[in-house]
Amino acid sequence: MTLIEDLIEEGWLKTPKIIEAFKKVKRVDFLPENLKDLAELNEALPIGWGQTISQPLVVAFMLELLDPKEGEKILDIGSGSGWTSALLAEIVGQRGKVIGIEIVPELADFGKSNVEKYNFVEKGIVEIFCSDGSKGFAKEAPFDKILCSASVQKEVPKAWKDQLKVGGKIVTPIGTSIWLFIKKSEKEFEGFEYPGFVFVPLIEKK
Repeated sequence: MTLIEDLIEEGWLKTPKIIEAFKKVKRVDFLPENLKDLAELNEALPIGWGQTISQPLVVAFMLELLDPKEGEKILDIGSGSGWTSALLAEIVGQRGKVIGIEIVPELADFGKSNVEKYNFVEKGIVEIFCSDGSKGFAKEAPFDKILCSASVQKEVPKAWKDQLKVGGKIVTPIGTSIWLFIKKSEKEFEGFEYPGFVFVPLIEKK
């Protein structure tokens, strides 16, 4: 069985649009040359500069929680090699927008060149910026959804909460748990915790 078939059978991938994105946007295209033969492994892999491309099971789980929809504007923090940005772009489509934020300049370039393989940059669906993800991206706010693939150590940055639309969702690791936050009103958030995961920490500029 392929990795995607495994993820479907084990219940990690459920939503047809997300499954379709996983099938179209190949993980192998977002790996360094020397790791391309490991693309089907269901584990996190190093992409340089102390960063990883997340385990497919975890990406599937987080995207299912995020529930991205066609036409939405989504902020992808810690976009790394560009895989999550490309998956999101496939889902939001031509009317949507994905802003990828990556603090490591070399990785931002690597991610952008990978996403370009799918023409998402050329079509204006994805933009990748090298900046501090903990500050969000005010210029493009408000966002329908925010995804972060690196662990915030204590709490969700205020900038993310401020830059999210009411009714919007944030999916992010905090410590060793994945959290889903739903913005109920300008001041009120509802949170759901899913423990038992491991992530690289979110790098913030001092």
